[in-house]
Amino acid sequence: MTLMVFFGCTFIAFGPAFALFSLTVAKDAEQVIVLIARKADEGLLSMINHQSDPLRKHRIAYVSGLGYGIISGLFAMVNVLADITGPGALGLHNDPQNFLIVSAFLTSCFVLLNTFWGVVWFHAWDEKKWFNIFLVVASHLFVSLMTLLNSKHQYLASLVSAYITMVVMGALAFKTAGGSLFNIYKLFSRKTRTDH
Repeated sequence: MTLMVFFGCTFIAFGPAFALFSLTVAKDAEQVIVLIARKADEGLLSMINHQSDPLRKHRIAYVSGLGYGIISGLFAMVNVLADITGPGALGLHNDPQNFLIVSAFLTSCFVLLNTFWGVVWFHAWDEKKWFNIFLVVASHLFVSLMTLLNSKHQYLASLVSAYITMVVMGALAFKTAGGSLFNIYKLFSRKTRTDH
């Protein structure tokens, strides 16, 4: 049973990040290097400045945010996942049984939030949009403080607030990267025409 809980929580926590990585990042070797290394500022700047693709800056911000999200998610879940593999772990340290699943969903949310924050943050500094910088910092602080409710077993409040913030920041990151409702409409109308 503990092995099933371990894999279930792992797939919940890192499934969306793995899907994003395999569908968007794994195709481009440069992006994989940015995801793994993320340390050479000159290299990042040269990649941004020497590429003719106007979305290149957004891609680097996306990959950096995804990489940071995965790393922070691993740090957040490694002890929880290690404790799950122990004998008969229903709850950790007398916590309710749903602590494990809540931790997995919050980790998944924070991985995605870090990805969205990365896109908005990079663009805001590049374009000097101070409100977006404030919004990233304030939303990060808000969601982090809401997780303090978990110590009082108020899991629903922290999950709902985190996921609402994730949807808002995801929409802002989509808009920041040049997305629009018209683009979504074109995407689905193109797929509908090719399906028939």
